[in-house]
Amino acid sequence: MTGQATAPHTVRRIGSPAAAALADLAAIFEDLQTVLLCCERLVSEVRPGVGKQVDEVVVESLWTTALISYSRCFAGGERGMGLTEDDVEGLELQGEKLAWHRMLRRLKKHFADPAANPREEFTVGVAVADGKPSGVAITSTRQVPVDEQTVRQTGALAFALTQLVDARIAEHQSTVLAGAAALSAKELETLEEIEVSGDGRPPPGPDDEHGDEQKEDA
Repeated sequence: MTGQATAPHTVRRIGSPAAAALADLAAIFEDLQTVLLCCERLVSEVRPGVGKQVDEVVVESLWTTALISYSRCFAGGERGMGLTEDDVEGLELQGEKLAWHRMLRRLKKHFADPAANPREEFTVGVAVADGKPSGVAITSTRQVPVDEQTVRQTGALAFALTQLVDARIAEHQSTVLAGAAALSAKELETLEEIEVSGDGRPPPGPDDEHGDEQKEDA
């Protein structure tokens, strides 16, 4: 993400609309990064290999997380920072990018539906012998699993959107900094101080060790 710098001595919370919008953009950027990480893992999971056994639980978990994270980037909001179909259409990507985007949104509804099984569709029938019911048969139709090409195209779309959001973050950072520069030293002192660690990041939480490992892998 744009704007990484050396650790500041003090960080104070800015409550301006521009700062709130910047926070929204940072959240969208993080969601897109999650999509990219999931796609990277998925490629290795679904890539065909001799004698390779696909872990279907891992694949479904990664794909569902990718779809939900991607869709969240397009959620509306009071500040209107969510991405739009116009953003997708304007990307310098070949192919039917808007159609692909819409397909991902539909898949998200399918995989996140609390009332439907995304893996299989079940049907119940009656086994008949000599004209009489002799038992109950439960059959299922397995849904087509995600393949490597689908994952790669989704990752390419997410990467292009990441670049778009990164540019918007840079613009909003300039706006926020300009607004802060207009404040007096006394006004700055009245702003709430945000505690940060020595490297400029917020204090570590209980799950931060795992999160740092993921960022290093990226």
